[in-house]
Amino acid sequence: MIRRYFISDDLDDLEAIEHELEAKGIDTPQIHVLSEQDAEVELHHLPEVSPVLKSDVVHSTEVGAVVGVILAAIVLLVAYFSGWTETAAGWVPFIFLAIVVLGFCTWEGGFIGIQEPNIHFKRFQQVLSEGKHVLFIDINPEQEAAVKKVVRKHPKLQNAGTGAAAPGWVVRAQIYFKRFVKAMP
Repeated sequence: MIRRYFISDDLDDLEAIEHELEAKGIDTPQIHVLSEQDAEVELHHLPEVSPVLKSDVVHSTEVGAVVGVILAAIVLLVAYFSGWTETAAGWVPFIFLAIVVLGFCTWEGGFIGIQEPNIHFKRFQQVLSEGKHVLFIDINPEQEAAVKKVVRKHPKLQNAGTGAAAPGWVVRAQIYFKRFVKAMP
């Protein structure tokens, strides 16, 4: 999948675009509106980006976990090569310390990330602070023509490039979950 970004300052236009995209077979979980005006986005019934995804918590937690694994391995290697594991205490305190180091680094990464904008949305900070909105659509290659057809009808919509999309299996899971919820009595 690929992610297409567009910029607009008109939520009414974005609402119309969303309906047109859905009519062309693009499901709601593929469409998102990033804005600093969350209440206005909600009033227009547009699919907004959740606050957790607006921050860099996921990416930074992953980075923290990688750093934690490296440091935990260093703790275990130092303990082994220093001969400290041959004492009466054995491996237990060092394994415990390695787990604590891993957990702390992972937590700290997430803590740092929750304070930062999402790494994929940093380039839009200026646009968002100007009161504009970012529409992004995760599409398959076969949906490209439908998106282009809808976008052509909306001249106020500015193309803002492409990026990495959510994994296809995540989008499909969201689509199936939405259909399942609608089917429930």
